[in-house]
Amino acid sequence: MKPRSPVFSSRPHPHLYEINTWVWLHDLSQKMNRTIRLGDVPDQEWDELQAKGFDCLWLMGLWERSPLGRRIARQHSDLQKEYAKALPDWQESEVVGSPYAIRAYQPDPELGSWEQLKDVLKKLHDRGIKLILDFVPNHTALDHEWTTRHPEYYVQGTSRDVTNFPSQFFPIDTSTGIRYLAHGKDPNCPAWTDTAQLDYFNPDTRQALIRELQQVAKYCDGVRCDMAMLVLNEVFAQTWENHVKGDVCPSGEFWTEAISLLPDCMWIAEVYWDREWELQQLGFQFTYDKILYDRLRHSTTHEIALHLQGDTIFQSKLVRFLENHDEPRSAAAFGNVRLPAVGVLMATLPGMRLYHQGQLNGKRIRIPVQLCRAQDEPPDEATVAFYDRILAITNEDVFHAGKWAMLTVHSAGDDSFSNVVAYQWTTERVWKLIAVNLSPMVAQAHIRLNEEFGIEPGTFPDYTLYDQFNDLSFEGRRKDLIKSGLYVRLDPFECHIFSMGEKEGGNLEIKK
Repeated sequence: MKPRSPVFSSRPHPHLYEINTWVWLHDLSQKMNRTIRLGDVPDQEWDELQAKGFDCLWLMGLWERSPLGRRIARQHSDLQKEYAKALPDWQESEVVGSPYAIRAYQPDPELGSWEQLKDVLKKLHDRGIKLILDFVPNHTALDHEWTTRHPEYYVQGTSRDVTNFPSQFFPIDTSTGIRYLAHGKDPNCPAWTDTAQLDYFNPDTRQALIRELQQVAKYCDGVRCDMAMLVLNEVFAQTWENHVKGDVCPSGEFWTEAISLLPDCMWIAEVYWDREWELQQLGFQFTYDKILYDRLRHSTTHEIALHLQGDTIFQSKLVRFLENHDEPRSAAAFGNVRLPAVGVLMATLPGMRLYHQGQLNGKRIRIPVQLCRAQDEPPDEATVAFYDRILAITNEDVFHAGKWAMLTVHSAGDDSFSNVVAYQWTTERVWKLIAVNLSPMVAQAHIRLNEEFGIEPGTFPDYTLYDQFNDLSFEGRRKDLIKSGLYVRLDPFECHIFSMGEKEGGNLEIKK
């Protein structure tokens, strides 16, 4: 295949759906009572993604997994505890290894082929959906062909390192004799013993990885880059300061070169440690917003609001999520009571909105990525109804082509206003105001509207707002709106999505 130009552009603030490819195909195989690989997926599955308004599909875990990594995953005692928790009747054959210990950037033969992937790409494009695939820059599987054919691509150790740090280094017989390579690692965590650490100060390593990226980009529209900050020059030097020479540090960043060679690719970075802005500056269109996720789980509304007051361009390049394959299920982490608040907030903020397979049905059990099967869980009707509603609302153009702005929240007689976050989306013809109470207590507040709302005194002394999320209309006096701002009273974890006027043709309850 020749490199291709994108056949369409994603709308701003796109919706991304993450699928655990192996688990998904296993579920489809069970449902249809025959083996389903990528090329056998019924068109109805792709149609449903289109109907829900997803702009991008991330097929997580498509690449060939490592037999050696599979053996390690089956014998790892801590992982075995996770398997038992997620799938009490798990079998050894259902442990297929980590999707982030990649043996080769080609579809795992258990999942599909290049031709099937090419067919999937066409079907998605026919529905206006872009395909996102994984790229793991920091490491490879232990049995990747490079470990024996090009051991120089990896961080080198010594026999003493293997003896003194057996969980961090391993010996391997190569074409040039025994070499001692490092396992991949995050400097804050134990080494990943099913991986080998790539050397980013070796220009040949960088060129080999760029060639891999160029091949992958022929079959997808974008890449989600695992732990992207680990290969920044500064981070890599600090992590491996005792095993690489500082004077050979490249003058430029790997990501700058890679992104410049694939400008039509959508670049998504999994990134932590306050490196989001840095990676955006290097060319990533989207970077994980783990800060928001952590603050939604553990912090005050004030801290959440402070985060949302960041630069608008920065905000529009963040990936918002309530769960992904690394985090606990949102149904377990937040519960149904908090879902209206955190779900509406995540769905209506600027940036990419990431939804995870099972999230829309309220699944509560996180699946270890090494498993190919998930425990059966019946859908939660309230969760299904919530996501059907919020996806329909946020597929409107105003949440993609509109201008987003935070709004100032003032006291309405007590300090409960500090639990309310408010912002608006506007186009020339449409206005939406979102107000969310992120606390377990009733909150009231006055929301100061921006000038473009157009609240100057007019012919009509009153106004009507329609709450699209709750299907209610609210009336008030325009002079009060001008004097004090919009008054809202929100029950615990309640939200409003306001627009001007009532719902057409609706017989709605009117509140004042």
